[in-house]
Amino acid sequence: MLIGEDTVIDTVSIYRKITKTDLSLPIFGFGSAHLGEMYSLVDEETSRQTLETAWEAGIRYFDTAPWYGRGLAEHRVGSFLRARPRNEFIITTKVGRTLHRPESIKSFSRTPWLGGLNFEVNFDYSYDGIMRSYEQALQRLSLDTVDALVIHDLDPIHHTNEEGDTHEKALKDSGIKALEELKTSGDIKAFGMGINQSESLSILAQSLPLDFALVAMPYTLVDQSSLNDGMAMCLKNSTSVIIGAPFASGILATGSGSNSKYGYAAAPEELQAKVRKIETLCAEHDVSLKAAALQFVLAHPAVVSTIPGAVNENQISENISCLEMQIPSVFWADLKSEGLIVSDAPTPQEK
Repeated sequence: MLIGEDTVIDTVSIYRKITKTDLSLPIFGFGSAHLGEMYSLVDEETSRQTLETAWEAGIRYFDTAPWYGRGLAEHRVGSFLRARPRNEFIITTKVGRTLHRPESIKSFSRTPWLGGLNFEVNFDYSYDGIMRSYEQALQRLSLDTVDALVIHDLDPIHHTNEEGDTHEKALKDSGIKALEELKTSGDIKAFGMGINQSESLSILAQSLPLDFALVAMPYTLVDQSSLNDGMAMCLKNSTSVIIGAPFASGILATGSGSNSKYGYAAAPEELQAKVRKIETLCAEHDVSLKAAALQFVLAHPAVVSTIPGAVNENQISENISCLEMQIPSVFWADLKSEGLIVSDAPTPQEK
């Protein structure tokens, strides 16, 4: 069980409410980016068994996106969920990209995906683009509803300044209207925005009428740069937060090493050095690095859920075990005293 500051949490069966909506999410969900074959190829049987293991373990919240494997993850998640009662799971996907057949199949590159499908992507945050992205996603999922939509990858890292300004204007001028209409009509219960950078959380996300922010890199065990800025603003504005990358895209799951990933790229030495120090404290207190990473993000009062990925059934079981691991309060105190997490970061406490 996860030990929180005010309560004892029984892993995947606990739900937290997205503040501005009637939608509640399990604190622990399933992120499907890896089923889009980000770092390794995943065969259909392994994908299916991973999803089956997640379901059998009680996981009922699944997040996906058109971008994950250029449609592959949505196909896989939808194919699995379609056979389950619709009222027994929560599914979220993303908008802002539409998929199209490439002009030349022979010269087409799936980069940065190792595998995935042969579809070209086009960014479009306008009213028509949001609606088209939503309808395409439903078709790939083979479902007629999703519970929430996420505006995807409007961060500066994905666009030039000129492109970003154009896309942001399209979103604010008409794209938001599409999402508000879908929510008002009951087609979706909530909408939010995916965040990869601190500045996007503190500036762009706060300028939009979002129900939640799906935060990846700016708030993890190795980076709390958004704590007193974007995360504080979310808390003040009652904008709930979902943590999309509790393992910082790899290194907090695998640990430091030559093959470790951070921010979807090779982990820099400075970051690896910090992780090695955290690993030392983990060893001293007999704490799993993965457990510390998962439980740390869930301790923030704005956070309603976290959605780590997995590529096989063993990773699902391990993640849940990490969520249940009891971590002594002195471990968190030592992280702060060593300057490895900021001093005012919320942390779990043993009761």
